[in-house]
Amino acid sequence: MPTVPADTSHDTPLPARALLAEDEPLLAQALAAELARAWPGLQVVARAEDGPGAVEQALAHLPDLLFLDIRMPGCSGLEAAQAIVEDWPAVRPLPLIVFVTAYDQYALQAFEAAAVDYVLKPVAPARLAATCQRLQAMLRARSPVADAPLAAAGGDPLMERLRALLGPAGLTQAAPAEPLQVIAASSAGGAVVQMVPVQDVVYFEAADKYVRVLTAEAEHLIRTSLRELLPRLDPARFWQVHRGTVVQVQAVERALRDEAGRVQLVLRQRPERLAVSRLYAGRFKGM
Repeated sequence: MPTVPADTSHDTPLPARALLAEDEPLLAQALAAELARAWPGLQVVARAEDGPGAVEQALAHLPDLLFLDIRMPGCSGLEAAQAIVEDWPAVRPLPLIVFVTAYDQYALQAFEAAAVDYVLKPVAPARLAATCQRLQAMLRARSPVADAPLAAAGGDPLMERLRALLGPAGLTQAAPAEPLQVIAASSAGGAVVQMVPVQDVVYFEAADKYVRVLTAEAEHLIRTSLRELLPRLDPARFWQVHRGTVVQVQAVERALRDEAGRVQLVLRQRPERLAVSRLYAGRFKGM
């Protein structure tokens, strides 16, 4: 009786898949060419020329690796990484991220301290080869089954590194010397300027070029960005819970977590629930 060969297809790892985000065409070509030499089996499944495109392509293709230029049109590589991580499916392991940068040595030391890999422009073949070896080892060592719940709970090391690198917009926000006490906000179509005590704000929400200021009874607008506003808020009182949302901690009644690990906040004085991204979900684990 003939012997049927064992099915070993499941033992063969799939090729790693990558996204390249670089707004300078010549540098993008150089990076792709060096990657092909350093890692012949790597599949480049998507390319982007700006930050929003990187986010869109990453979420469409769900690659294993992201090579993100730090300075891109639309949003920076760090901001793109934050957006990708926040919207990444909870059932998939988070991608490994390499930042492509022309920063000086002082900035590079900060990347090293945060344990995020980088390659310096113009790309040095030896450095890229070492990065590829490190990435291959990390992909071999990671456990997709174990990674997904950890990421959903906000405990993945990538989350900690991104929070550190995001600076004032992350959980490492330093207390301002004089926290903002009153906000001059527009109401009634901009015809009225309302002086809103910061202690009355339930949460802030980014809206295009404005930030919505929500109190228990009203909604106002301020013409600023959330990133500009955050350094002026007391980090002990106001927590960022999503890239576009900052909530006053005392206004939160409870946090609800579903089976997939997604967290929503129930507020004391407003009916809407606020979604918490996986990047900040760790702040709402039980003590």
